Amino acid sequence: QVQLVESGGGLVQPGGSLRLSCAASGTFRSINVMGWYRQAPGKERELVATITSGGITDYADSVKGRVTISRDNAGNTVILQMNSLKPEDTAVYYCNLNLYIRKYWGQGTQVTVSS
Repeated sequence: QVQLVESGGGLVQPGGSLRLSCAASGTFRSINVMGWYRQAPGKERELVATITSGGITDYADSVKGRVTISRDNAGNTVILQMNSLKPEDTAVYYCNLNLYIRKYWGQGTQVTVSS
């Protein structure tokens, strides 16, 4: 049973920073992709950033230069460091584990950017 547990969301002022963490537990193949997606009210879920088990990263254009994704050496925890946050970054952020034949999602964590 694979589980993803997210933490680190909250309320932050524009220009502020937040660090989201996602810990994956259970048994799964070491070759995978972990990432973060977000969904704002009334909008579809969209990619924020992903990182492969080999360390290759990909970012949405809207967050490039402001967001950094990383994972620990064991490959089971993925971190999303978000800086210079904007009100349009407000959304529920979901952690994702992509095993290619199956995908898993976390429960989501709310990020609100507001003054």
